[in-house]
Amino acid sequence: MSVLSLIIKREFIAKVRNKSFIVMTFLGPLLIVGMSFLIAYLSSVNKGDIKTIGVHDRANVFVNDFKNTEDIKYVNLSNLSFDKAKDSSSNAFEGLIYVPEVQNVEELATKTTYISDDSPKMDFLMNLQKVIDTKLNKENLKKLGFDAEKIENAKIKSEVQFAKFSGEDGLKFLNEIKIGIGFAFGYLIMMFIIIYGNMVMRSVIEEKTNRIIEIIISSVKPFQLMMGKIIGTSLAGILQFLIWIVLGVVLMFSLSAVFGSQQEAVATAQVTAEQAEVAMSFMDKLQLYIAEIPVASILIGFVIFFIGGYFLYSSFYAAIGAAVDSETDSQQFLMPIIMPLMLAVYVGFLTVMNDPHGTVAVVFSLIPLTSPIVMLMRIPFGVPLWQLALSVVLLYGTFIFVVWFAAKIYRVGILMYGKKPSWKELYKWLKY
Repeated sequence: MSVLSLIIKREFIAKVRNKSFIVMTFLGPLLIVGMSFLIAYLSSVNKGDIKTIGVHDRANVFVNDFKNTEDIKYVNLSNLSFDKAKDSSSNAFEGLIYVPEVQNVEELATKTTYISDDSPKMDFLMNLQKVIDTKLNKENLKKLGFDAEKIENAKIKSEVQFAKFSGEDGLKFLNEIKIGIGFAFGYLIMMFIIIYGNMVMRSVIEEKTNRIIEIIISSVKPFQLMMGKIIGTSLAGILQFLIWIVLGVVLMFSLSAVFGSQQEAVATAQVTAEQAEVAMSFMDKLQLYIAEIPVASILIGFVIFFIGGYFLYSSFYAAIGAAVDSETDSQQFLMPIIMPLMLAVYVGFLTVMNDPHGTVAVVFSLIPLTSPIVMLMRIPFGVPLWQLALSVVLLYGTFIFVVWFAAKIYRVGILMYGKKPSWKELYKWLKY
């Protein structure tokens, strides 16, 4: 067995047998699933909270236009004085809509006031303004001699249909789904690089601090040791990730079966023919959406760009771990590494969402430090083969260069103790 394979095996076994690794491997899915159900539960609890809003309409214009909804109830307080309505609302209600008495109805566009100690939600405020605008527009139409009801009934709500030049039906919101898939995979790569890259760095710092590294490099080349740590840690991370996926799926199905079994009989009895037809239509549309999404390309691209991106950044992490004596000292060197990842997520999301084939999106999908994330966001929209090939070549070519670059720092840094290195000293180490 080669020296490199022995180091990989040693790193893999050391990570897998670590207590924190074992605990998080089995506790992680429980935390994720538990958090998902907690969020769903809290959302359902929030939906049950009905807020009461008082309405004091001195102008007697809007009092019948505020309709109750699932989460808001309006109470007419127009028969009370303003002071009493205000006191009642401050004690028992969420807020008070005050409509003053005016000579010209148009003045209500700027004089209607919402009174509350809490800032109103954006959707509530927009709905309030919509009610006021609609009512005042109708009043203006009446003054001009138009029949507002007939005009309202004459309005038509359009629904544009989508089709392909081949004659097949197109799919709405397909781009949004592709953006969500690309962003999810890109964000997953970023989190994986940060988590397991830090594991590589901590492993190097630990061995360096304990002086174990001096014994190891007496029989192993620094480059082999660095690559062994990177590959061994990545294999442990992939194993943990696969276990998370399996356990997460099992837990989700188990909990869904437990909580859904009691409602299944009732739900089945209440399903009408129309609902069954809607369900069948939904399944048909779902199959169409899946057929339009390049699942195979996304999965293959994820593997290729994940491996290249992880190896590229792990080389940086290993070099930093060799250069410092503690994790605290590493902070000054970590920021330049994390920044391209953050830039890739936000720039990729903003540019791909607007124009997946635009100049900015294409450029950032070719730059090796950002391509693992940005290119993965572009793949669902279809990327020319030459761009994919160029991006992969640049990514793995940069990885080879960075490994050479990091190995020079690594072979000097692992024997340096007691001094916090500067960027200038790291540059000198490259010349040794």
